[in-house]
Amino acid sequence: MHPRFLIRAAALLSCAAPVLPANAQEASSNEPDLSGSEQDEAQSPSSIGTGAVDDGTIVVTARRRQESSQDVPIAVSVVGGEHIDATGSFNVGRLQQLTPTLQFYSSNPRNTAVNIRGIGVPFGLTNDGIEQGVGIYVDDVYYSRVASATFDFLDVAQIEVLRGPQGTLYGKNTTAGAINITTRQPTFTPEGSVEMSLGNLDFRQVKAALSGPLSDTVAARLALSYTDRAGTLFNAATGEDINEQNNFGARGQLLWEPSDAFDVTLALDWSRQNPLCCGTVYVGTGATQRPLERQFAALAAVQGYAVPSADPFDRIADLDAPLSAVNELGGAALKVNWQLGPGTLTSITAWRFWDWLPANDRDFLGLPITTLSQNPSRQDQWTQEFRYSADLGQVDFVLGAFGYYQEIRTQGSQAQGPAASRWLINPANPLSGDPSLLNGLTATNDIRLDNVSAALFGQLSWRVTDRLTLQPGIRVNYDRKDGLYASVVTNGNGQPVTFASIDPRIVAQRAVLAPQSFETTFSDWNLSYDFTASYALAPDILAYATYAKSFKSGGINLNGVPSDAQGNPILAAANVAPESVDHFEAGIKAQFLDRRLTANLAAFRTEIEDYQALVTNGQLGVLRGYLANAEKVRSQGIELDLSWRPSARFNLYFNGAYTDAEYASFTDAPCPPELSGGASAQPGQTPSAPGAPGGISPANCDISGQRLPGISEWAFSYGAEYNHPAVIFGASGEVYLGYDGSYRSGFSSNPSPSIYTNVDGYSLSNFRLGFRSDSGFNLFAWARNAFDEEYFEQLQVPSGNTGLIVGNPGDPATYGVTAAYRF
Repeated sequence: MHPRFLIRAAALLSCAAPVLPANAQEASSNEPDLSGSEQDEAQSPSSIGTGAVDDGTIVVTARRRQESSQDVPIAVSVVGGEHIDATGSFNVGRLQQLTPTLQFYSSNPRNTAVNIRGIGVPFGLTNDGIEQGVGIYVDDVYYSRVASATFDFLDVAQIEVLRGPQGTLYGKNTTAGAINITTRQPTFTPEGSVEMSLGNLDFRQVKAALSGPLSDTVAARLALSYTDRAGTLFNAATGEDINEQNNFGARGQLLWEPSDAFDVTLALDWSRQNPLCCGTVYVGTGATQRPLERQFAALAAVQGYAVPSADPFDRIADLDAPLSAVNELGGAALKVNWQLGPGTLTSITAWRFWDWLPANDRDFLGLPITTLSQNPSRQDQWTQEFRYSADLGQVDFVLGAFGYYQEIRTQGSQAQGPAASRWLINPANPLSGDPSLLNGLTATNDIRLDNVSAALFGQLSWRVTDRLTLQPGIRVNYDRKDGLYASVVTNGNGQPVTFASIDPRIVAQRAVLAPQSFETTFSDWNLSYDFTASYALAPDILAYATYAKSFKSGGINLNGVPSDAQGNPILAAANVAPESVDHFEAGIKAQFLDRRLTANLAAFRTEIEDYQALVTNGQLGVLRGYLANAEKVRSQGIELDLSWRPSARFNLYFNGAYTDAEYASFTDAPCPPELSGGASAQPGQTPSAPGAPGGISPANCDISGQRLPGISEWAFSYGAEYNHPAVIFGASGEVYLGYDGSYRSGFSSNPSPSIYTNVDGYSLSNFRLGFRSDSGFNLFAWARNAFDEEYFEQLQVPSGNTGLIVGNPGDPATYGVTAAYRF
C-alpha cells in the first residue's frame, strides 16, 4: 500500500478519535507555553508585529528556545493565531498584508515566490534545481516546497517572521529569513474550537479543533480546515469562473508524556487543493523590437482574434486550454524531547510529500497556440534533526545536526495547436501558413532531482555582564544535487524532431520546441557564521548588532540549458554557483509607559555575490536565457514595528519598511521586452531605441543599479481595535470594532525591470465589527478590500516578444460573517 494513502487515512481517521477524560496534567514544558495568551484572547488580543499584549509575555521560539519576543536580538514580526482568524489571513499570501517586509507572489502554487526584504528566490522563475532563501517551518519541520505557502494555516497558535539569515539555529540553511509557524499542541485539559464563515463569492470556511487527554500520560489534538470560494475571473472561452479557492486540511497530533523529563509528539497532516485555476487577464500591449507583422496586433488580426475585454478589471479571461491546479501535500513527524543532564536533547524525524497536477494555458489567449502545458511533479523529502540546548548560568548554547534528502520526479508535456504556425513562425517563411506544421508538435519532458544536504551547527550565548551578551554561531554544510533533464520532441505525424535532420519542416519545428538531454551533478562544502552583540540600555530597552556570513546552496539547471550549433547542451551552463551573503543589521527593541508602548527598530544591509538569476550570456555564443549567477545584488533598509495599548479597551499598531534593493552589478541580464525581439546586435552595431519595430536588439542588457523585482520601496501595515463592555441576549462580553490596513508603493513585476510591467502602488482596508462573550463565543461581520481597490498582484510578459501583457488582478471587495466558539 502506498505510504501517501496511509498518511491521508491516518490524518482523517485521527479526526474521529475519541477524547477520554483523565486527570488534568500540564502540557509539555518543552513546547512554547502559549496557553495563557490563548486563554486571554477574548480580552487581550496581541498587536500585530510586536506581539504585545495587555498582560503576560509573548513567547517566541525564534532561537529554538522559549523567550520573550522583546529579549530576542533578531528582527522578528509576531502574528498571533487570533489575528490570523480575525483578519482572514489564512495563508502566507494574506499574511504579507500584516508584515510589510514579507513579499509573496503566485501565479499558481508551483510558480510561487516567498521573499523577505526582497530576496529569497529568483522572481518569476521556477526551477527545482535551486532552493529557496526563505525557510518555512511548521513545528520545527522544514517545508522545502514553497507551494506549501499557498495552503490554509491549520490550527495555528502563532507565526514568527524572522528577517535575515537563519542558519546557525535552523535545520536548513536560509539566507533571507524564515517563517516559523507554531501550531496549537495537545493539552491535558480538554479544549476545542469551531469556526464557520460565509461571504460573497460563495465563500465558505469551516475550522474545528479538539484537544484533550486519552490517559494520564497521553493527549491528542485533532484539527480540520475547509475553504471554498468561487472564482474571481470569468473565462469567456469556457463559460466558467476560474481562480477559485478550494482547500481541505487535516492534522492529528498525539503527545506521550510519561514524565516531566521526557515527551514524544507524533504529528500527521494532509492537505489538498483542487480549484479551477489559474488564469490571467489581458492588460494591454507594448511595442517591442520585433517586426510589426510579428507583434500582437498584426498576429491577432491575421487570425481574426480579439480579446474579450480591454479592461482587466472586467475580470474576463479568455483561455481555451485545460486548467488544473491540484496540489496535495502531507507528511508525518516524530518529535522527542528528553531532559538530559543540564539541557534538553531534541530529535525531529519527518517525512513529507508533495504532488502537483497542473495544466496551464501558456499562450494566455483564446487561440489554440499552446493547447497543452503541464508538468506533473511529485516529491518526497526526509529530514532528521538533533539539537541539544542547555542553560549553564552565564552561558547557554544550542548544538545541532541536520540531514535532508529530497527526491523530485517530473514528467510533463507541452503541445502546440493549429494556430501556432501563424503565431510563432516568421510570416516571411511560407511554412507559417501551414496550420499542420506545428499542430500536434509535442515535447515530452522527464526531469529528476536527487538532493542531499547535511549540516552541523551551533550557537552560543555568553552573558558577559547583566547587560552585555555576546552570541557567536557557526554552521558547516554539505550539499549534493544530481539532476537529469530530457525533452523528447515529436511532430503531429509522430516523427522525432532532432538536430540531425535538415528537413525544412523539422528545422522550423525544432525552432519552437527543441529536444535536449543531459545529466549533471553539483556538490560543495560551505561554512556560515554569525556574531551578535546585544546590550540592555535600560530594563526595557535592548540594542543589538549582527554580522552574518551565509550562503545559499548552489544548484543545477532543470529547465534546460543553451545548445550549441549541433544541438548539444552546453554543460558549462548546467550548474549554478552558490550565493555568498554578507549581512549587517542593528536594532533597538524598547517598551515604554509601563510596557504599553512597544517600539522595535531595525536597520539592515545585505549583499549577495553570485546571485542566482536568469541570465543571457553572449560568451556561450547563444541568446537563450538560463539560470546562472548575477555578479551582485544589495538590499538595505529600515523597519519599524510599533504598538500602543493605552488601555484594555484600545490597541493600535503600525509596521513600516523602507527597502532599497537593487542589482549592484548585473551585466548580462535578459533584456526587457521593449529591448527584445529584433535582430541581434553584431560587434560594432548600436542597438535601436526601445520599442522600435524591426530594430536591433542587444544580446544582453546591463541592468546594474536597477531595482530588484517584486519589492516596494515603501510598505506599511497598520490597524486598531476598540472594544466596549456589553451584554447581548444575557451574555456578557464586549462589542468591538477593528480595522487593518496596508499600503505598498509600486514595484517591478519583471526580473529585468520593464516599463510594461511596473505595478502601481495600492492600499487595502479591512474592517470587522462583532461581539465576543466572556464564555468564548465570537460573532463578527467583516469586509476585506472594503473600498474595492483595483490592483495587480503581478504583471507578466509572455515569451515571444509579441508585446502582450497579462496580469493577475488582486481580490475584489469581499464581505461576510464569522461565528466562532472556543472552550
